[in-house]
Amino acid sequence: MALLHSFESSGNILFRYRGQIPVVLFLSAIPVVYFTNYTWFVNCDWTYPALLLFSAFLSLFGLVIRSIAIGTSNKNTSGRNTKEQVAEALNTKGIYSTMRHPLYVGNYFMWIGIVVYTMNIWFFLLVSLAFWLYYERIMFAEERFLERKFGQDYLDWSLKVPAFIPSWKNYEKTHIPFSLKTILRREYSGVTATILGFLFVDFLRDWFMTGEIIYRPYYGIGLTVAIAISLVFRTLKHNTKLLYEADRS
Repeated sequence: MALLHSFESSGNILFRYRGQIPVVLFLSAIPVVYFTNYTWFVNCDWTYPALLLFSAFLSLFGLVIRSIAIGTSNKNTSGRNTKEQVAEALNTKGIYSTMRHPLYVGNYFMWIGIVVYTMNIWFFLLVSLAFWLYYERIMFAEERFLERKFGQDYLDWSLKVPAFIPSWKNYEKTHIPFSLKTILRREYSGVTATILGFLFVDFLRDWFMTGEIIYRPYYGIGLTVAIAISLVFRTLKHNTKLLYEADRS
């Protein structure tokens, strides 16, 4: 098999299983937190709130990027398809006029916030490298599909818009209004997983540092909020029309 076809084939396979990445990160965090030395961390009063704020900011930044991309896309563009590449229209305006893969950039920041929260620089570097290698194949397969689907229109757009690092020199305002309903309908699971990720790292750190399973009040509060978000918006999505909007994926 030619290298070109090998990259595309592996990218399509990785595309189908990209939803399993949070599970891998959760499992990887267990040995990382266990072997990380937090001695200096507990002896300094300002490190915990500073770390939490910085990590939460990274994850929130990723969510904002994803929200802008999803909230200004119509139903004819690729959405939450999991089995194969699907698109009937090409996103080239709004945030897509500054970078070609804002959803993947958003994913990176959402998850890297949790990774930073472990306070392990090697884990940060390893996850960043793995993320790039994993999504590089996915992006390659996706762009091959879009090139075949849209031809010269895709080439003209891709040649002037960078993949990851945004460039504002070719920014074009999108005519599609931002939809909060679309965000609430599509992003609640990511918000839930992010909250659980921070709680999980905190729980592991307490457990491994003290040798005891410690319950803190904010564990219960965070878990309740995460479950409530998931249940409420899942119910609204599947059992009502409150979050439905025409021409939205």
